[in-house]
Amino acid sequence: MSPLVVATQEAHLPDLYSVIDSVAREGKYLAFTKAPAWEQSVAFYRGLLKAGNPYFVAVAGTKVVGWCDVSFLVGESRAHIGVLGIGLLPEFRHQGLGRKLMEAAIARSWAVGLTRIELNVREDNHNAKALYERLGFETEGLRRKASVIGNEVHNVWAMSLLR
Repeated sequence: MSPLVVATQEAHLPDLYSVIDSVAREGKYLAFTKAPAWEQSVAFYRGLLKAGNPYFVAVAGTKVVGWCDVSFLVGESRAHIGVLGIGLLPEFRHQGLGRKLMEAAIARSWAVGLTRIELNVREDNHNAKALYERLGFETEGLRRKASVIGNEVHNVWAMSLLR
């Protein structure tokens, strides 16, 4: 059975936390190397849901296996901008699921009035950058030494999609 992309709901939060923690511990794709504390994470997820942020999960059977969210920026001059975050468990990558998650989040972003979506991707994450480009994201620049994990320093591409 193929995973389904659905709007995130409260019932998804325990699995979502586990997936985010798993992806974070890979030390390659997210800004953190483990999920923040459960209470802090749930407060963040609930805040996104309450604010109406685009937030989707991929569900295989009854288990969450990935997510994509677009967080609204704060401040009147940036109210039209969202920042995209995405992640999938390794065994669900390279199957078109990331694209489906992003398409849902992008469509919802435009529907709620955003006109710009931003993201950052490590310079060595070629597969993700290629996906973003296929979806219309454009590279705006290279942020040098923007990611440091342990002794590893990485450059990060800044990308955006405009409506």
